Amino acid sequence: MGSNTTTPARIVDLGTRAYHEVLLLQRDLVVARQSGSVPDTLILVEHPEVITVGRSANPDNLVAPGEIPVVPVERGGDTTYHGPGQLVAYPIFALEESERDLHRYLRNLEEVVLRVLRDFGLSGSRVPGKTGVWIGEPRATRKLASIGVAVRRWVTMHGLALNVSTELSHFAAINPCGFPAHVMTSMSKELGRPVDMLTAKRALAKHLADVFARDWSETVDTP
Repeated sequence: MGSNTTTPARIVDLGTRAYHEVLLLQRDLVVARQSGSVPDTLILVEHPEVITVGRSANPDNLVAPGEIPVVPVERGGDTTYHGPGQLVAYPIFALEESERDLHRYLRNLEEVVLRVLRDFGLSGSRVPGKTGVWIGEPRATRKLASIGVAVRRWVTMHGLALNVSTELSHFAAINPCGFPAHVMTSMSKELGRPVDMLTAKRALAKHLADVFARDWSETVDTP
């Protein structure tokens, strides 16, 4: 893919949808993308409360889930909480030959979030050896976004979770990605004001298109 070339793609905005339903949808779309029967697809969604456990999870990081569903999944990474007010993005992308570097893919997802934060006047950062996006100087002590992915025959699934206005006390159910729950923060907490989810979605879609050279040809609410 050349520097001035974009790949046609679509956005599927599911609003709020159960995690298990969206997980099955991702798996179906991966197979469809591998066969070429659908274009690259970005799923945007909020989930009701759920805890997901990645392939490299430490069981000790599941602290006190209570009645929150716990779902083992095929993504990399550790234990993550999803809930209302969190913007979750799942790119189902067939990576071009020049894109087939998973470290680069993760850094690009981080770059998307960093650009979204700048749009809202926040200065996020990376922390070496810690996938995700952080904020706070001098040691970037608060985490705004978690990232965990899987790739099947160079088609991506899972993705990123950005805390827009998430109820942060719910992270106490886990050690998120192996860290104490108090490291988690949100855009609304850092800004000291509400953040509109639709505005955050639009910013994320714009920057994801720019970073990954995708051209959103359609936006739908069903795949």
